[in-house]
Amino acid sequence: MNKNLKELIELSQIDKELDSFSPQLDAIDAKIAKSQEKVDAIEEEISQSKKEIEENNAKINAFEDQIGMLSEQIKSHAKKSKDITTEKEMKALSMEEDIAKEKLSFANEEIDRINTVNEKKIAMLQELENQLASAQEDFEKINVDNIAKKDEIETSKTDLYKKREESTRSVEQKILAFYEKIRTWAGNSAVVPVRKQACYGCYMKISDKAYSEVIKSEEIITCPHCGRILFVESESAQD
Repeated sequence: MNKNLKELIELSQIDKELDSFSPQLDAIDAKIAKSQEKVDAIEEEISQSKKEIEENNAKINAFEDQIGMLSEQIKSHAKKSKDITTEKEMKALSMEEDIAKEKLSFANEEIDRINTVNEKKIAMLQELENQLASAQEDFEKINVDNIAKKDEIETSKTDLYKKREESTRSVEQKILAFYEKIRTWAGNSAVVPVRKQACYGCYMKISDKAYSEVIKSEEIITCPHCGRILFVESESAQD
């Protein structure tokens, strides 16, 4: 096999391995992000629940203040009733007292209702805090495990970059530039095998003459359809 072609095949293999790290790192980042999103969502729900409980407590305080005022108003009506001399005044005072009692009854009912709502929210809040503790624990474990995996990948990448640098030193600059030019659009399929007389980059069949030249491997041959560099695999590689 042509020396330059052999070197490009090896270089292409290194580039494929380097490119394979990107989806692995993306998957790790996505897993960490998903775990973080779960923690964030629970924290947001807890924050919203606490806010609603605080708002309900403020409503209860407002109703309690109203109850105090209404109670004083009813007491005042009782005192005024002793000084009333006409039936008209009695009816007006009675109407005011009835309205005050209705408001008092409504305020008490609302306090009971809001307290019931808060009891449920407090129970739900406790459950959310338990979920948060579990989610944070999971996140920490996922984060530690995946950071370790990322470190391993980065170490492998560093080793491969060194290997690539060593490999490019032995390749003629003209040949290397030609390879890199194809790689800009073909990615890690710049160098592909020919199988069943077809380019395994574009999957188009090549002519008998082109196929014969690829088999000889005396020089670098490109696909007449897509321009990728072609080579014939060994029998073990094909198997």
